[in-house]
Amino acid sequence: MKIAKRLASTLPSIPSSAGGIARLACARMRDAQIELAPIVSAAGLTIDDVEDRKRRIDARAQIRLLELAARELQDDCFGFHLAQGFELGEIGLLYYVMASSEHLGDALQIGGRYCAINNEGVRLRASLERGFAIGFEYVNIDRSSDRHHAEFWLIALLRICRALTDGRLAPMQIKLKHYRRETPLDVRSLVGCDIEFAADRDEMLFPSQIAALPSVGADLHLNKILLQYADEALSNRASRRTSVRSRVEDQIAQLLPHGKANAEEVARRLGMSRRTLARALSSESVGFSNVLEAFRIAHARRYLEEAERPISEIAWLLGYSELSSFTHAFVRWTGVTPKAYRASNDVQ
Repeated sequence: MKIAKRLASTLPSIPSSAGGIARLACARMRDAQIELAPIVSAAGLTIDDVEDRKRRIDARAQIRLLELAARELQDDCFGFHLAQGFELGEIGLLYYVMASSEHLGDALQIGGRYCAINNEGVRLRASLERGFAIGFEYVNIDRSSDRHHAEFWLIALLRICRALTDGRLAPMQIKLKHYRRETPLDVRSLVGCDIEFAADRDEMLFPSQIAALPSVGADLHLNKILLQYADEALSNRASRRTSVRSRVEDQIAQLLPHGKANAEEVARRLGMSRRTLARALSSESVGFSNVLEAFRIAHARRYLEEAERPISEIAWLLGYSELSSFTHAFVRWTGVTPKAYRASNDVQ
């Protein structure tokens, strides 16, 4: 499995999200009387980030927060469960634009067009090429670093389809890119079929005629008004601050397996001197070694949760020429060996 896609020549800006999923996760942890501050901090956020509903947050930090919350709550299906218990209206403008559309197919096409209003890190798509396929793709985010966030999206999309048509639609097929040994029983009961994990795409597939189902909340006049608001909201997202750290992380992802993820090479690829890169990162209160280590820690944990990936391969993906070097580093980060960490997470 490749750990990064080749980037376009224009360096991407850091994808942001409205933060709604992160706030749902925090609410669930509060209900369980779990102290939020250290978990939110470990995800790269602050309490103010999650408490201020007007504040957008890093889409990648939201993904990390869900992974941490799942671990704290000891819920291996946290994303699936979290998506079942919220009011769809909390999605905001995007949901109401979809709900007022004439047909389900129209609603999902509109959702794809305006998805970035809620989350710039995920692109929604709907197609009638092979039946009615509803899928999503990550934008400037490493899909391999995620499980619970993608599972949340799957269930949320299925709930939207069912709410808009007032029926218990069941997909013919569901695919998700990340690995699980099998479909959890409660999830299978909810979605109506087994999920194919470690697939080549993230997608639900329905019969073609499902796209033509009328939306129970169709209101073309309201839809026209809401589309105008959505156009304005989307245009406001066009201007985004580019994070030097995110650009460095993108380069690290490509260079690590080749053992070339050093400050000099990253600076060269970004068209600046090593000193200029150091100053740029310093302005964001971080150093290159901190970024590199944080990247390695996050991806080491993610890769170790993939049961079929050998630890020796993980060491190579993270830029270690010897397994022993990776083991020593992982013990320093976590206090346990990679093998012990994998066993503690019930990955056989």
